[in-house]
Amino acid sequence: MRGRQQQQCAMSETDVCEAKIVPVLKLLTLNTHKGFAIFNRRFVLHELRDAVREISADVVFLQEVIGSHARHALRHSKWPSEPHYQFLAESIWADVVYGRNAIYTEGHHGNAVLSKYRIVSHENRDISIGTVDEKRGLLHCVVKVPGFHDEVHAICVHFGLREMHRRGQVERLCAFIQDAVPAAMPLIVAGDFNDWRMRAGPVLHANTGLRDAFIEATGCAAKSFPAHWPFLRLDRVYFRNVRVIQALVHHLRPWSHLSDHAALSVEIAL
Repeated sequence: MRGRQQQQCAMSETDVCEAKIVPVLKLLTLNTHKGFAIFNRRFVLHELRDAVREISADVVFLQEVIGSHARHALRHSKWPSEPHYQFLAESIWADVVYGRNAIYTEGHHGNAVLSKYRIVSHENRDISIGTVDEKRGLLHCVVKVPGFHDEVHAICVHFGLREMHRRGQVERLCAFIQDAVPAAMPLIVAGDFNDWRMRAGPVLHANTGLRDAFIEATGCAAKSFPAHWPFLRLDRVYFRNVRVIQALVHHLRPWSHLSDHAALSVEIAL
């Protein structure tokens, strides 16, 4: 009897050990507002880098991040010589992928994914609808997490301001996921959905099985805009085939002065 109890205890300890080695990823998503504070009052990229590093996320999803801008580079003495996504990632995130969406005379901006783990493949997909002055995209990355047998799919998105455009972009996102992401693989979709009417979630769930991480963790979607007093639910983190541990909105100082959007962080277990 005593031997059986000891065996049961040993099995229980093994189970606990196995539970402890389940990979956990910390995610962060933020519309960087091109490195400027709300109303473009100050260039705050250096402060933004400090804040992003403080979160210590494994994978970072960025929207409206600048690749180059000749005029701003001349006007701001602290403007970095490298693209903003590389400046933010430097020495912390080993792999960086950029998806150029908007191109103009002075330069270009788009989405970016920063990862502490190897990005084995990536694709930037143009999902712009209507007029050419509102270019939008989705950036799909496949991440290999050490100690985890499956690949993790991460999609960074930025949807349009008009509801008609967003409706079409949700449909394109669903079609892309159905075509490019195996149904059993872990999937995270994060970014600026501009979806204050909360219409994307039901469509995504019905067509791809995605669920909102904040609704899962807290019971309601995250309020992220404007950053200093968020009441609109614009930014999202959706998931499939992972478990959500925690979800937080970062809108207090310094975040309230670093962009017009609050940052969202989510911890997941693979």
